[in-house]
Amino acid sequence: MSGARVANVVFYGLFLLLPLSALFARRLPIARTATMALAWLAIFGIALLLVSQRSRFEGLTTLFSDQRTTGSETRIQMAHDGHFWADVTIDGVSRRMLIDSGATTTTLSVATARAAGLDTGESSFPVLLETANGTISAQSATARHVVVGSIAIDDLGVVVSPAAGDLDLLGMNFLSRLASWRVEKGTLILTL
Repeated sequence: MSGARVANVVFYGLFLLLPLSALFARRLPIARTATMALAWLAIFGIALLLVSQRSRFEGLTTLFSDQRTTGSETRIQMAHDGHFWADVTIDGVSRRMLIDSGATTTTLSVATARAAGLDTGESSFPVLLETANGTISAQSATARHVVVGSIAIDDLGVVVSPAAGDLDLLGMNFLSRLASWRVEKGTLILTL
């Protein structure tokens, strides 16, 4: 057993000793004391399990919407990963998309473009795009109706590329069509 592991076992043992010693100091009957001790052990065991497995639960936060609409404003809380993820409807297809002010154009995965029924003109010449990961080949298309909260944009140019993988992102061509967008205290505020 490594030194760090031994230190953890000792720490948790001392941590459990505190409530147990409080129970014995009260001089309660043995059966009642044992029941309470087992209850405390169960509580600490569950807490220890949750703390030790917390990395498995972090992905669950993306399942819950952190997007609110008030009048003409849509507010999106910063996610645990430091990005802003919007619940978006593209030509009737719902997706969770990364808002990327560093991307010139809204980029869709092939699966999203197919689900939305976008005509990518695959027989036409591809568009070459410079990304943070290098040059990629993409097809251009137009999304007829894009909705984010209370914001609806018609005829938004998009690019579709297998290089996007499963990631869909809203770029500056979406943000530039808004009246304003800003970040305040970890909240992205979009106004049409």
